[in-house]
Amino acid sequence: MDMDGVLVYEEQAIPGATAFLDHLRERELPFLVLTNNSIYTRRDLSARLRASGLLVPEESIWTSALATARFLEDQRPGGSAFVIGESGLTTALHQAGYTLTDRDPDYVVLGETRTYSFERITQAIRHVVNGARFIATNPDPTGPSPYGPLPATGSVAALISRAAGVDPYYVGKPNPLMMRSALNALDAHSETTAMVGDRMDTDVIAGLEAGLETVLVLTGVTTRPEAERFPYRPSRIVDSVADLVEEI
Repeated sequence: MDMDGVLVYEEQAIPGATAFLDHLRERELPFLVLTNNSIYTRRDLSARLRASGLLVPEESIWTSALATARFLEDQRPGGSAFVIGESGLTTALHQAGYTLTDRDPDYVVLGETRTYSFERITQAIRHVVNGARFIATNPDPTGPSPYGPLPATGSVAALISRAAGVDPYYVGKPNPLMMRSALNALDAHSETTAMVGDRMDTDVIAGLEAGLETVLVLTGVTTRPEAERFPYRPSRIVDSVADLVEEI
């Protein structure tokens, strides 16, 4: 399941989310909370959810930073990267055996950060122009804030791409790669797994392309009329995860 818009909204637990998670645990049904946000480590996110009243252990959280680190570990073990991002991304890359460097990196890896530096964006452009492979944790153009949208990884990736003339490879949702890595982490099969999300353009399409049942909840970004405008449909649309409790 996605996190923002499914379990929490602006750091407040969505009504019914606690009961939903409780029922999953009582039935011993494995689950992962997926997020494209690469800022935080799993420990950070577990603590943030706990502060909202939701108990989600670290091992039940999967981020685009972790999926990116696993992808790079498979592609080029022991490689090097120039990173724009925060602890969620740098920690995952370190744990995957990667060296973070400003000199002749194998990859430029772009993730979210609270303060994008023009100097580091310029360095990233030059590394890509000089042959570094360009990876971005996710394609989300904006992120939420109490004051309105914030530029996110996809927007900054577009800036680097336009300047360097090279498109990035996005690892996070809706790339099925992230879904497959999450299924592997759960030791689950797509035919017996569902994806619960609030966005048609990331959660639902990622689930569909990975062969999962998909459930769209209306407690986040997408409204029912907006969902009808997409050329693909979720398996189901429900008001919130509270509607799923009795079915578990």
